[in-house]
Amino acid sequence: MSITKAIFPVAGLGTRFLPATKAQPKEMLTVVDKPLIQYAVEEAYDAGIREMIFVTGRHKRAIEDHFDTAFELEYELEQAGKADLLKLVHSIKPSDMECVFVRQPKSLGLGHAVLCGERLVRGEPFAVLLADDLMVGEPSVLKQMVEQYKDWRASILAVQEVPAEQTRRYGIVAGTAVNERLLDVARIVEKPAPDVAPSRLGVAGRYILTPGVFDEIRAQPRGVGGEIQLTDGIAGLLRREKVFAFQYEGKRYDCGSKEGFLEANVELALKHPQVGAWFRQYLKDLSLQ
Repeated sequence: MSITKAIFPVAGLGTRFLPATKAQPKEMLTVVDKPLIQYAVEEAYDAGIREMIFVTGRHKRAIEDHFDTAFELEYELEQAGKADLLKLVHSIKPSDMECVFVRQPKSLGLGHAVLCGERLVRGEPFAVLLADDLMVGEPSVLKQMVEQYKDWRASILAVQEVPAEQTRRYGIVAGTAVNERLLDVARIVEKPAPDVAPSRLGVAGRYILTPGVFDEIRAQPRGVGGEIQLTDGIAGLLRREKVFAFQYEGKRYDCGSKEGFLEANVELALKHPQVGAWFRQYLKDLSLQ
């Protein structure tokens, strides 16, 4: 069975970006000229996924509007003969993409957000993408993971090596190496202290999960921070299914932090086909001042 559905947990408040996120979703913050959520959706689409499931909360209407038809805008562009811009607007939601929205009634953690999408997944394996993590790879990171899923037919977690002092920020995995990029996971721990972390392989914001994870999430008591943790659900899944950790090729920008958000804007601006050359020269000139 191929991966055709993706869950995007987008109900968070984005408090680290206040006041910018007081009246707009953090997922709509732009990196160069696209909102974070669009980068994640484009990555899923590139991986062959066509049903996008957004788990939203209050004040997230802008995400729905972004992937909806903008009749007035499209009419104005058409009348003005701005065919390139009209094509750009249409590309946000291709005709074969379906967007579905479900509310997370209470902010009870990532595991609970994923659980809110269970009915829409309909018993199939699915992907989870966290828009805070902007992933750049060739091929795209999720596409690399889908290829791994075709080989193993088991849950796949994207992981990267993290500094020891940062293990408190991640779910950390340990297990047996299958090859240079794949690990057969034996253990996963949510945000351990450096002295008890089982490794330095931290889970990044991309997952392919089998539907069995839903029962495991439901069975978990509240974990770190009093929340229902996805990591705890995956730990439960490990007791009856194989779970693999995949060290992807590419780069992750932690756009949940101001530092990572700025890094993404600078590095993606330098690669941008329209402004890249100008921006590179601007930075050179700035460094000489």
